[in-house]
Amino acid sequence: MPVRWRLTLTYGSLFFLAAGILVAINYVVVNQILNQQVLAEGAFVRPAGTEAPTPPPGSGRAIMVSSVNDQIGRYREQVMSWLLSWSLLATAIVGLAGLAAGWFIARRAMTPLLTVTETARKLSGETLHRRISLGGPHDEIKELADTFDSMLERLDRAFDGQRRFVANVSHELRTPLAISRALLQVSLADDALPRPLRPVRDELLAANGRQERLIEGLLLLTQSERELTTREPVDLRDLADRPDLESAPTVGDPVLLERMIANLVDNATKYNDERGLIEVRTATLGDHVALTVENTGPAVAAAQVARLFEPFSRLERDRVGSASGAGLGLSIVRAIARAHGGTAVATPRPEGGLSVTVTLPRARAGLPAG
Repeated sequence: MPVRWRLTLTYGSLFFLAAGILVAINYVVVNQILNQQVLAEGAFVRPAGTEAPTPPPGSGRAIMVSSVNDQIGRYREQVMSWLLSWSLLATAIVGLAGLAAGWFIARRAMTPLLTVTETARKLSGETLHRRISLGGPHDEIKELADTFDSMLERLDRAFDGQRRFVANVSHELRTPLAISRALLQVSLADDALPRPLRPVRDELLAANGRQERLIEGLLLLTQSERELTTREPVDLRDLADRPDLESAPTVGDPVLLERMIANLVDNATKYNDERGLIEVRTATLGDHVALTVENTGPAVAAAQVARLFEPFSRLERDRVGSASGAGLGLSIVRAIARAHGGTAVATPRPEGGLSVTVTLPRARAGLPAG
């Protein structure tokens, strides 16, 4: 049960208990008052339950006393009946008012905590710049929110420093790798290189190419993990360059989304087998759009699928083309999907290969896509 409901029931129960105690006290006091001796026209009237002597029967005074006692008894019963009815009604009204007041107080008390929860739910590596900035009196809840903001500040600095480090190192490595590739291509040309050394030259160029792709992948991964600076209406069908697909309008960075689709297709091509099947589909699912890329290939255990989205993670080393990959393809896909408020999920196909589905928010009606 939510805390708000528990607080409401607690407050309401306290109101019901307090009202019940007051009704009981009031009932006892009034009953005691009505049971006191009453004098009527100078005659002694015996209340019910007393042992006081009464006049001789048959006398006029005795008849009068009996009549007065009967009237007092009926009046007492009527008063107590009314008192009980109105007291129970008042108890119900006070209790319901207590429930309403408890709901309102609990809502006011829980609002700051709901703000903290909502902020925490929206946080990711790309939105650590958000803060709660809770106002109001300096109480325990504000202290909690301020502590949470301080933690976010430290995490934001750490994540930003890590991204800057990866980006700076990647930029610094691109130039020497490009120079090394140019030197290998120029100085070790076929005309000047003996034939036995040409395989070595080819292996050096292939290794250099893998290093360049790794650096490009790191740069793209760092860029895709940041908050988007470009948001445009696009259609995944157009980015996939497949007019036969269903329209799937969304909003985001066209360059990153196009690279995401290219990574999915490249991954499906690289890890295929002799069947060579690659299927691309798009669909609209309510408030979301989906892009699915399926391929044939070696069987993948369901327990290993989650590893595919981790950076530098590969499965079997003997998979076709695994030596040329940096293990960043699906990591970049997931980072781009998350940056656009979506998800990326991989499912192994029973006959071998994978089905990777990216789900993104659908563009609002009226926005042109493409």
